Amino acid sequence: MTAVTLSQSSPGRRGDSFLSVQDLHISFQTEDGVVRAVDGLSFEVEKGTTLGIVGESGSGKSVTNLAILGLHNRDRTEIHGEIWFEDQELTGASRTALEGLRGNRIAMIFQDPLTSLSPYHTVGRQISEVYRKHKGASKKEARDRAIEMLERVGIPNARTRVDDYPHHFSGGMRQRVMIAMALVCDPDLLIADEPTTALDVTVQAQVLDLLKDLQQQTGTSIILITHDLGVIARTAHQVLVMYAGRAAERGTVREVLGEARHPYTWGLLSSVPRLGSPVDVPLTPIRGTPPSMLNPPSGCPFHPRCEYVRLAGPELCVHQRPDLSPATGHGDACYLTPKQKQETFAQIKGRP
Repeated sequence: MTAVTLSQSSPGRRGDSFLSVQDLHISFQTEDGVVRAVDGLSFEVEKGTTLGIVGESGSGKSVTNLAILGLHNRDRTEIHGEIWFEDQELTGASRTALEGLRGNRIAMIFQDPLTSLSPYHTVGRQISEVYRKHKGASKKEARDRAIEMLERVGIPNARTRVDDYPHHFSGGMRQRVMIAMALVCDPDLLIADEPTTALDVTVQAQVLDLLKDLQQQTGTSIILITHDLGVIARTAHQVLVMYAGRAAERGTVREVLGEARHPYTWGLLSSVPRLGSPVDVPLTPIRGTPPSMLNPPSGCPFHPRCEYVRLAGPELCVHQRPDLSPATGHGDACYLTPKQKQETFAQIKGRP
């Protein structure tokens, strides 16, 4: 399987990349000032792979992926940089071009299926509408396709339930309906924004297994947005850790979760329980809160919360913004030396 490669900056359109986001900046004008939600983000995704994007709320994960779909209000949003989907540049694309891609070649599973699905229409009608719009199918063809997709995502008695309304389904079943709607046109890229939020552990596992199975069957690329490192470990091939609208670390799942280099990634890993740890061992949360993107910190955006500023050097962390390095492979945006990173993470892993 082809790997995903990521970089903090790239000078131009890259050769055969399936999806390439280059030096993306997204800002919103508010009454309080300009919110710089994404601040120089670059990454690439290859066909048939899953990229997990992880970070706290407000780190820019969803904002980035809404930009890929062209769902920001252009009158209130300023976007700079490039988003290449194969040979098509999306930040400058027309509304007509974007509408032709959305739901067809690029689809999205939103966080809350109950609010994303219309309560006034049956699930079959909502799935059929997408298929008719993009494929020009008849009502019967679209209905048959909706039944096929509901069966494909594991909805029992799909031929009957196609005429049910969203409130007739459980949370896990509604999420399956959302997946069926997203996949009805066999998209090349699926963006899953917290697809397992508010689901119990059993249903969460079923949804993740479903996404993996569908990817193996169709070769769809997936961008998986989540706070849950367990979901990342189970599903993704590569990981992008975001903080304050920038890439803090990126690499394979094994590299980022097993050989983490950035203090923010260490904080995320220390904030979750470990199998085999004594139940009375407290978790170690990241101190402080994420920065306001109205007035982001100078230098490294994580330095106000970082325990290792003295070790790296305040003159660097506070005053100079680090770039992601190296350009390829396992990279991070931190001024600690490689030896310091290795030794510190070894100590963190050694904690109970």
